[in-house]
Amino acid sequence: MSDHPRTTVGAYLATRLVQLGADHLFGLPGDFNLSLLDEMLTVDGLDWVGSTNELNASYAADGFARVGRRVGAFLTTYGVGELSALNGVAGSYAEDVPVVHVVGMPSRSSMDTGAPLHHTFLDGDFRRFERMSAEITAHRTVLDTDDPDDLVAEIDRVLRGALESGKPVYIGVPLDVATAAVPSGPIATPLRAPQSDTQAVAEFTDALRRRFDDVDRACLLVGPKVHRCAQEDAISSIAALPGVQVATQSGSKAILDETHPASLGTYLGATTRSDAAREAVDTASPLVMVGTVHSDFTTGFFTHGYDPGAAVELAVDRARIGRAVYPGVRMADALAALRDVVTASRLPQLAPVDLPATAPDTVEGDTLDQERFWGEVQQWLQPSTTVIAEAGTAFYGALDLSLAPDSDLLGQPVWSSIGYTLPATLGAGLAAPGRRPVLFIGDGSAQLTIQELGTVFARGLTPVVFVLNNSGYTVEREIQSPDAVYQDIVGWNWTQVPSALGAPGVTCMAATTPDELRDALAKAAGSPDAAFLIEVHLPRRDAPRLLAELARGINTSNA
Repeated sequence: MSDHPRTTVGAYLATRLVQLGADHLFGLPGDFNLSLLDEMLTVDGLDWVGSTNELNASYAADGFARVGRRVGAFLTTYGVGELSALNGVAGSYAEDVPVVHVVGMPSRSSMDTGAPLHHTFLDGDFRRFERMSAEITAHRTVLDTDDPDDLVAEIDRVLRGALESGKPVYIGVPLDVATAAVPSGPIATPLRAPQSDTQAVAEFTDALRRRFDDVDRACLLVGPKVHRCAQEDAISSIAALPGVQVATQSGSKAILDETHPASLGTYLGATTRSDAAREAVDTASPLVMVGTVHSDFTTGFFTHGYDPGAAVELAVDRARIGRAVYPGVRMADALAALRDVVTASRLPQLAPVDLPATAPDTVEGDTLDQERFWGEVQQWLQPSTTVIAEAGTAFYGALDLSLAPDSDLLGQPVWSSIGYTLPATLGAGLAAPGRRPVLFIGDGSAQLTIQELGTVFARGLTPVVFVLNNSGYTVEREIQSPDAVYQDIVGWNWTQVPSALGAPGVTCMAATTPDELRDALAKAAGSPDAAFLIEVHLPRRDAPRLLAELARGINTSNA
């Protein structure tokens, strides 16, 4: 085997990540990962993105994977570093985002002898943190073998697992293994997601054809896993057929242009803005659920009127028609079958459903409140924008917007970890450099992860960051005890933050009136190649329509 081309474990892993589209590696250095980093960064095409902390690195890798429709990757050191990132990994697991967590570990000899090292509990158990990650990753490995072929096989197995599951994976690399020589030959064969079982696809297609006998329309409810499988074009091609209607869940808003004749807008159970759209989903027979997730926040606190068990479901790795399950039918092939069946069904052309305006028209007056703010934003939004909205006020305000063509909404409706979106903006901006990120984040949420804003600006990204300053945790005030001391936060001078974080050239503005907001929006629109931070002062107890509905749902659920 010595005559075969060789590389190192670190270089091999980096090459595989670049092949999978994870060409930006987020993270922080630490003594146990320095040799690994040195090897990984010898690989052309891998860009190191140093983060301000490990949690932010995990959030950034998640945003990169979501917007780029690919794998994301970040690197931490052992123990203290990897534990700091666990909340971000958990969010990726909850929302089906394939993120690779690479951990630089102590040397095998240190672990084998139970050496009392820093970043440990001094008890000789060096696999404890890997076991912690086992609950929030789909596949894991610690590269502790001496066999070079086994080392590359393990890397490939775990990375292939990320492709197959669409969830995070964990790769631990001991310090001495990072530089170990391994064969480079396998790199010539790219890793690919598993293929469908052709027999299962044929059986599913036949059953689907029978299910569509004598139907007058095809109604799709599309969820965020369609993004994970990069099947947006397949949804668009089906939506172009006669007799098709498409509603989206909150995590996949605008997957279809919201002005499209087939669009039913965003479905949220009883809180759906359009009664006609809600009825179209609830009475569909069959309803076709594509990449959906079923939770309190995606169903309007379980006020949905459809029966998921009776629906046709196209999941990542299987399909289902009622109670009949077809394992091994991948989403891409299931959508191709659906398109063929709908085409052959020759469904009648449907009149578009009249959707109500999703944001209020601009009104006269001097008060800047939630209704006025989102109305002004609606008029201002441009095509080809990545709209990023933080859990709480921002996300549920943005859901009532009608996004411009070729735009995305990035949020975290299932895990809903506050502070996620600011580092995710870094990942999103690097994954889609042709789209300007527009971030909406509350003042309380921003305080959790604000450090990464310095990295955003240092990387040359030009987002428009709206800090919604309503003096505390508005979503929690809506749920319970609005005047409790724990709802308050320390007031910051937000317009000075970019300068403090190393970006004095960022344009910072504060809006306390509608005129000031319009002026700020006009300046941001007129300078698309510049970064802006706009602090928007809003009433302390004011909330968007959907947030008020959410709070009532939580109150009912908790009761």
